Amino acid sequence: MNLQINFKSVLPIYLQIVDRVKTAASGALRPGEALPSISPLAEALRVNRNTVAKAYSELESQRIIERLAGRGCFLRENQSTLRKEVRRKLLIEEIDQAIVQAHHLQVPREEFLKLIQELLAVLDNERRAHADHQED
Repeated sequence: MNLQINFKSVLPIYLQIVDRVKTAASGALRPGEALPSISPLAEALRVNRNTVAKAYSELESQRIIERLAGRGCFLRENQSTLRKEVRRKLLIEEIDQAIVQAHHLQVPREEFLKLIQELLAVLDNERRAHADHQED
């Protein structure tokens, strides 16, 4: 799971982590899959370990993840993928932030849309390469 944090966002870091895990729960993570341990994730994100612990506590209270003593945190088995409207809401929020950022950076609409298409093409190529690698 690849989490990215925006240190310039008005959204607290722990809530960004919560949102990223929820987004991953809608497709990238499977029920029962382990989340990164608190300390290594905090180190990778370059945040305080208490920030990650707070995010995991919030996810646990929302019944998105469960902690298993001595084993770590896992996406709940009974956690089905998020409902379509929830996934859509999360995506709209992310797109809205990107649009606002593009506006502030004075990126023209056509350039912004071209960049999205380029990034989607890169993602498609990575998925194909990953699928090819798994077949070997």
